[in-house]
Amino acid sequence: MTKTPPTQNAVSQNPITQASGTPTPLAHGSFALRHVRTSVLDLAFEEHGPQDGEPVVLLHGFPYDPRGYDAMAPELATRGYRVIVPYLRGYGPTRFLSAQTPRSGQQAALARDLLELLDVLSIERAALVGYDWGGRAACIVAALWPQRVRCLVTGNGYNIQDIAGSVAPQAAEKEYRLWYQYYFHSPRGYDGLTANRAEICRLLWRLWSPSWRFDDDTYARSALSFDNPDFVDVVTHSYRHRFGYVPGDPALEDIERELAKRPAIAVPTIALWGADDGVGPPSIEDKDAPRFSSRYERRVLPGVGHNIPQEAPAMTMTALIDLLHA
Repeated sequence: MTKTPPTQNAVSQNPITQASGTPTPLAHGSFALRHVRTSVLDLAFEEHGPQDGEPVVLLHGFPYDPRGYDAMAPELATRGYRVIVPYLRGYGPTRFLSAQTPRSGQQAALARDLLELLDVLSIERAALVGYDWGGRAACIVAALWPQRVRCLVTGNGYNIQDIAGSVAPQAAEKEYRLWYQYYFHSPRGYDGLTANRAEICRLLWRLWSPSWRFDDDTYARSALSFDNPDFVDVVTHSYRHRFGYVPGDPALEDIERELAKRPAIAVPTIALWGADDGVGPPSIEDKDAPRFSSRYERRVLPGVGHNIPQEAPAMTMTALIDLLHA
């Protein structure tokens, strides 16, 4: 599957007509916030560096936001790259255009959002860096539309979900780490995330990155993004859909059918794993290697948890530059 799906946005137009207004400086003044319209989103993103630089897209996960790349994005910009850091659906200032659009958090939705962002900005090919949800979007676009991806840095390896296989019980050690997913499957979990999102997400930060000593201000800067009105719906749908407990957006079924085939990724890739990851620790054996058919390398990062680019920006940067300079 290599053909870009049709979207409702006029991607052939000059991207300046698609991106809203003058870039808005954020509070600390180090970057600009811009918006584009995709088929279903008013999608917000932060931008660094020259417009004519080689594009690099940095994608955050759950429960994080673009602050995870604050140590990387300006450095890449000084090297001449055009750096784009989107807020995923359900986060920060990104909004749905219509109340009728399903608040889907399924993997195909994240990938389509990324693909449409590239289309609207007239970016033919970009280097992608992502972890958790963002790594999933990056892996899917690399697998299904490899012509759009220069190279890939993915946190936790091959991030494409095996929904059909998700119903099989796993070892107890792995099952207990997924408590939050099972919690979100229930109405109680929906209500709990609604009422206690800051507390729950902070707990996940702590459990997933046990060696990272983040302070209150660091967490608070990202937690602002969880106040998005669609955050709870998107998050709970994501964790229900990946186990097959709720249907996906019908508009995304073609993509999900392709993903069910577990497609290989044929772009140069470095997979980063935090050795201290509290939710998805690396296995001794690299079970993902057969899923990559181009240059591939796995790097396990000592003393690093789940939030790889924020905990280890230098090692993440090194992986990206190694690919870009190969």
